[in-house]
Amino acid sequence: MTETETYAPFSTSSVRKTLRVYWPETKGDRRLLVAGGVLIIAAALCEVGAIWLFGYITDNVLAAKDLSAFWTPAAAWLALALVTGVATFGGDYALALAGERFLLRLRDRVFAHLQGLSPEFFNRRPLGDLIARLTDDIESIEELVASGLVRALTSVITIVFFMAAAVVVRWDLALVACALVPLFLLVSKTFSARFKTVADDERRSNGVMTALVEESISNQALVQAYNRQRTQERRLHQEGRTWLRAKMAEARLSAMYEPLTSIVETLCVLVVLGMGAWELTGGRITLGGLLSFAAYLAYLYPPVQSLGQFGLSVAEASASSDRVLEVLRAQPAVADGRAVRVRVQSRGRIDFSDVSFGYENARRPAIEHLSFSVGPGELLLVTGPSGAGKSTIARLMLRFYDPTAGRILLDGVDIRELSLRTLRYNVTLLQQETMLFPGTIHENIAYGRSGAAEADIVAAAVAADAHDFITALPEGYHTRVGEKGRLLSGGQRQRLAIARAMLRNAPVLILDEPTTGLDADTARRVLDPLRRLMAGRTTILITHDLHLAPEADRTVLLGTDPTRLTVPHKIPQTLYGGQNR
Repeated sequence: MTETETYAPFSTSSVRKTLRVYWPETKGDRRLLVAGGVLIIAAALCEVGAIWLFGYITDNVLAAKDLSAFWTPAAAWLALALVTGVATFGGDYALALAGERFLLRLRDRVFAHLQGLSPEFFNRRPLGDLIARLTDDIESIEELVASGLVRALTSVITIVFFMAAAVVVRWDLALVACALVPLFLLVSKTFSARFKTVADDERRSNGVMTALVEESISNQALVQAYNRQRTQERRLHQEGRTWLRAKMAEARLSAMYEPLTSIVETLCVLVVLGMGAWELTGGRITLGGLLSFAAYLAYLYPPVQSLGQFGLSVAEASASSDRVLEVLRAQPAVADGRAVRVRVQSRGRIDFSDVSFGYENARRPAIEHLSFSVGPGELLLVTGPSGAGKSTIARLMLRFYDPTAGRILLDGVDIRELSLRTLRYNVTLLQQETMLFPGTIHENIAYGRSGAAEADIVAAAVAADAHDFITALPEGYHTRVGEKGRLLSGGQRQRLAIARAMLRNAPVLILDEPTTGLDADTARRVLDPLRRLMAGRTTILITHDLHLAPEADRTVLLGTDPTRLTVPHKIPQTLYGGQNR
């Protein structure tokens, strides 16, 4: 959404749109919402009765100076106060519980949808902005769709109750009070359009600022190594000033709105009390009736004011709704196949048949007319210069993307016909950047297979040549690895990744630059467990390092002239494929 776009003011159409999209998430908690609303309405009825008792005591006890008439209405008033307290607590608790469950359910839905989107979606969006959509924006939506909507409806019903009670006391004064109510709605309508615009500005700015903080903290070593702390501080300060302007615009509108509605409320009360005093002097209303009427007004105008606040909540929720809806409308780059919906262990034969693929907005295809075959126990080495499309093969094999032409077969079945779960159950990817979660070593290895036994985890670590260094650590397998595994060395991280892949035990293995960033000694230390990992599996090794080339059964050169390629030994069964053929 560009900065030049504007928003329509709060309208019933924006409410309907938001409810149509998000109301299904209240399923399972609608009884709680109804119960909360009923209890709040019951509390309002008790307050109507308490005010009537106040007027009765004023006229029949205080004015008549009859103490004997005090005890019965006083006891009734106390009972109503107790019921009001219980009902208010129950109503507020029920609505809060329903609202929090709605937040949990909607956040789960959005997060699950994000999990199915392609890496390209995340590459184009700041991580902090996505986090803001999963937190702040979803909370704003809840204030409209779940508890906020029920509170608005109960406010309407409460207004009707207190207005009806006011009519019973003195109908002409009640009509005057009703005539002044549109003043509140006018103030709300005036503010809602502006509030929606500044709310979106604040949401967008908050997302950018969160993304900047996440980016700086995750790359703190680089920031410090290049003495760029001041640069990052200036960037955060500039974004913070943008956020501050948006936040203060919100605060300014809120600060103006509350005093204006207070002034309007005071004006309404003074007008009605002035007319009530005139009625009192003429003997057309008792003192108790006038005080009761004033109390009804005191309870009447706050719900009217809360309806105005609801209009502002709608404006803010509409801005958040658009941001969350943008995520939900994003479509995965691939569709889930339906040929196999359960885990099925394949043999592992892979065939690329005349495969071509190009990234969106790229000037030329990443790979063109690529064909090769590799079977169980075989090693296919894929090499070529940077940008030749080597890592694209891994992304296509895992169906992060689908080919624009040609087919990829697993045991003779087009992988587009398989469910993503089945396909990825049969393929293990060891990435160029070793990815670890900030938990323990045990948790990171166990991530390879759900429900893995302790013995299997240790056996995988032993096979990956990781067991010795793990047991030498103070907490062994329960040692925490830090954010992205930064408490470990590069070689240690890679061996943990190999152990995780061994535990997964998939028939197809894709190694994407497995020794990149490692020194020669560490790389040699990693090669032995890599060979054990490759044994018996269909392996595609993507690498610049051609020291493993003599071990390959076949080699694919992408974007490379074979006559100009220098290798330590002869490359067996060389194929030539990819772009610039």
